[in-house]
Amino acid sequence: MPQLPTIDDTFAEAFPMVGTRLIITAIDLDMATLAALEFSGNASSVIGCDAEIAIERGLNESRTPDGRPGISVLAFAFNKKSLEKAVASRIGQNVLTCPTTACYSGLPEAPKDSCIKVGAQLRYFGDGFQISKKLGTRRYWRMPVMDGEFLCEDVFGTQKGIGGGNLLVCGRSQAETLAAVRAAATAINDLEDVIMPFPAGIVRSGSKVGSKYPQLKASTNDKWCPTLTGQTETELQDGEKCVYEIVIDGFSESAVANAMQVGLETVCAMPGVLRVSAGNYGGKLGPHHFHLHRLKEQI
Repeated sequence: MPQLPTIDDTFAEAFPMVGTRLIITAIDLDMATLAALEFSGNASSVIGCDAEIAIERGLNESRTPDGRPGISVLAFAFNKKSLEKAVASRIGQNVLTCPTTACYSGLPEAPKDSCIKVGAQLRYFGDGFQISKKLGTRRYWRMPVMDGEFLCEDVFGTQKGIGGGNLLVCGRSQAETLAAVRAAATAINDLEDVIMPFPAGIVRSGSKVGSKYPQLKASTNDKWCPTLTGQTETELQDGEKCVYEIVIDGFSESAVANAMQVGLETVCAMPGVLRVSAGNYGGKLGPHHFHLHRLKEQI
C-alpha cells in the first residue's frame, strides 16, 4: 500500500475579519456568474487588496429574493468601514454595469448597527430619478439604466468572520501536488459559509511578514520554496519538490475548521502528496488556531 502523507503537529493561525454575503441575480446563471467574477477580481489578499472575496455557491431560482438565477458571494475585510467601501465600489463598477443584474444582502437578519450602506450610496447614480421601495423591513433602490432598472438593497448585513485558515500541501512533483489541491478546492467549494479567495482556491506564492526591501509588507516565504533549499533555512523535507497553500476565510471557526478538514482528507487521499502542514507565526498573528490534529474538535 502507498505510504500515507505525514500531517505535521502544527496549527494554522487565523485572524478576525468582518464579512458579508451578497446575492447577485441576473436573467440567467451565466450573466450572474460573470458579474460575480468581476466583483471578485483583485481580491485575493488584504495584504494588497481592499478585501478578500470569492464566490460561495450558485443559487437556483427558489433561493434568491427575485426568483431569478443567482450567485452568492462572500466578502471579508479587516473592519466594517473598509468592507463598506470595497463592497459599494465593486458593486458600482462591476454589478451595476453588468446587463440585467440585481444585488441583495445575503444576511438580511443582521442587526441594524452591523449593516453597511450599499444601495444607500449607489442610488445617487440615478441622478434624481432613483426610486425607493420598502418591502417589510427591507428597503431597495431602483436606478434607471439603459436596459431597464438596476435594483440594489439599501443596506447589507455583516457579521464577524475569520480569515487565514490554511493548509500547506507538500508533494513530490508539481503535477501531483497541483492535482491534489485542485481536488481539495473542488471539495471545499461544496461547503457553505467559507470561501477560498485566491485564484482557483490555490496559492503558489506563500508569503512571510516583511522583506529585506523596506517598502514591502510581505515577501516570498523562502523556507517553503523548493528552489532555495540550498540557500536558506528550509522547512522542506527530502523529496518535497512542490508546495501549494489553500487559504480559507469563513463566517465561523467551525466553518473554517470543517473546510480545512475536508481539504486535509482530500489531499491525503491523492497520489504524490508527502506531507501536510500549516502556516503560523507562533501565535502572534491572530487568536484563531486550527490544529491539524484536532480539527474535528473545532467543527
